[in-house]
Amino acid sequence: MRKLKTGHSKTWSLVIVLIAFATFASAQKSKDTHDLSITKIELGYPCPAIPYYHFIAEADLPQSSIIEVEAEVDGKVLRATELRRAGDLEDRNRPPLSERPPQGYIASQDGTHYKDLSVIGWVKWEPGKDYSIRISVRMKKTVHGSVDDMVLSSTKKVTAPKHVAVFDPKWKAYKSLVVSETAGISRSNEPVEALLAFYPDEAQQLTRDIRVVSVDPKSHVLTEVTSQVYDVQEYLKEDDLGPDKNGSPTRKVPLWMPTVSTRVAFLADVPARTSRVFLIYYNNADAVSKVYKTDLQVLGEAPGLTIDNSVFSVILHPNSGHLDQISLKNRPEVPFFHRLETNGAVHWNPDIYVPPHPWTHTADWKPPHSMKTVSGAVVAKSEVWDTMRELPEVDASVRYEFYPGVPYFISSTCMRINQTVNCLALRNAEMVFKRELITHAAWYDVVRDSVIVYDVANMPDLTDLKMEADVPWITFFNKEKGVGFAGIQLNYANSSIESPTRLLNPYFYITAGPWIYWARALSHPFLSSNMQQVVPVLKGNVFSEKWAYLVYEIDKNSTPFASVIEWQKRLTHPLRMQLVEEVDNRVSKSLQEVFMDKGKTGWEGRETGKHENAK
Repeated sequence: MRKLKTGHSKTWSLVIVLIAFATFASAQKSKDTHDLSITKIELGYPCPAIPYYHFIAEADLPQSSIIEVEAEVDGKVLRATELRRAGDLEDRNRPPLSERPPQGYIASQDGTHYKDLSVIGWVKWEPGKDYSIRISVRMKKTVHGSVDDMVLSSTKKVTAPKHVAVFDPKWKAYKSLVVSETAGISRSNEPVEALLAFYPDEAQQLTRDIRVVSVDPKSHVLTEVTSQVYDVQEYLKEDDLGPDKNGSPTRKVPLWMPTVSTRVAFLADVPARTSRVFLIYYNNADAVSKVYKTDLQVLGEAPGLTIDNSVFSVILHPNSGHLDQISLKNRPEVPFFHRLETNGAVHWNPDIYVPPHPWTHTADWKPPHSMKTVSGAVVAKSEVWDTMRELPEVDASVRYEFYPGVPYFISSTCMRINQTVNCLALRNAEMVFKRELITHAAWYDVVRDSVIVYDVANMPDLTDLKMEADVPWITFFNKEKGVGFAGIQLNYANSSIESPTRLLNPYFYITAGPWIYWARALSHPFLSSNMQQVVPVLKGNVFSEKWAYLVYEIDKNSTPFASVIEWQKRLTHPLRMQLVEEVDNRVSKSLQEVFMDKGKTGWEGRETGKHENAK
């Protein structure tokens, strides 16, 4: 741990220091140390319930008691251990339900009574090596302990398994992710992403040394999976622990530590209704960059990128960076596009119409002020954001995410109202196509509880087909050519800071002319019976949504929207992740919080031993 800077710091709020971390130094004052009965001890492989290399020891105490436990491995004291009563052992095939993080050890002693228990500790063991594991248990009459407490201790020699190799020990550390499938759909090469945090001295080359491996639940074999590291952010400022202007200590431990965070994306295989462990290794000074290859490719310069995978090809508009064309690789003769009205893109908005200003869309940017591109083997991103053209009172953003080997991409849009404006139209999620490319539309109608299929080729111009704002999915397809383009709604939110949202008759709709499009009417007087009435959109309003856009070939033996329903189930039930990390030695052994006002914390005089036989 590097030396912290000194200096002066103002303490303008109440600082509560709870120093309750139990140490076995006090145990030396107790009368005797007795033998601890360890009935079984072994080194184990990562599994969903204990997703790290570990020891697990089963112990039998003379009687039920409040306890403190300390574990040493080859003389090194573990910073944290997990305790389980005999009846509390969880399903090993599922992620852990409970844990006791450092705050738990520091702020509140464990008042639970234990008799038969399991002690679990993080051990980065290597095959065939011997390890000396010492476990000490202090049996206490109260959570705070006394000189009359009994201390039990035992040291065992354990040999690590020899028949399965672990990851290269040059990688000094790893984090664990338990990935779970909940929809009953087996996932293969499913893109997932986690945000991880590191200390600066172990994160000097994250983009080079991170490796992600999957753990086979039966054979325990590790398999390296395709991964991508990006969006590295550093906060290197250290907390100032110098004395205040009166020379008094400001605090005993830092409130924060310098931190480096990054996103790690990888491709996961997870069978239906199961959980799998993925280990993310890092901190190898000698590691070299690993180049992974997939079918995901990004060509061109922002904003007019071309993105390809094995399923489709996407062209983004050269002015705005919005979706301009998408086509299936096996049906290149039937692309989906628009190119009729003004900017000509397929994806038009967010948009807003504040007369006498022109109707302005994000697709009208030439180009947007801000652009960012991410390119890699697992995820490619195009991000554009700016104020709306000729309307600086409104900001907006459009973000696309593309993945290898799948027929969809993700679109996230956001619009923020910086100053109140009076508008005739406020819309989002608009997709516009040349009329002749589409013969039918289909969507799930929540009011009628059925799928509506509509012949849009023969619908009258400027006739609106209305549906609920939270329509779960909608598709345009060409029945003769057997291709379709669908939107699957993942998230839709309207919120505000300064004032509540005021939306006039929000709904989703389809309309047709020389083009055909669907769009969300957030507040749309322009399409109302009284089309010249304006409605204010208030300062602080934020409108955001997230969609998956899917291009697909129609199965001749099924309904023209069957593929959309299948992907809707999959995409609205993403893989779930739970992060498990080792407690680092530099984590403080006392807890400090900064409160806004003076007053009670709720912990004063609290007796935590309110469990079995506690007094």
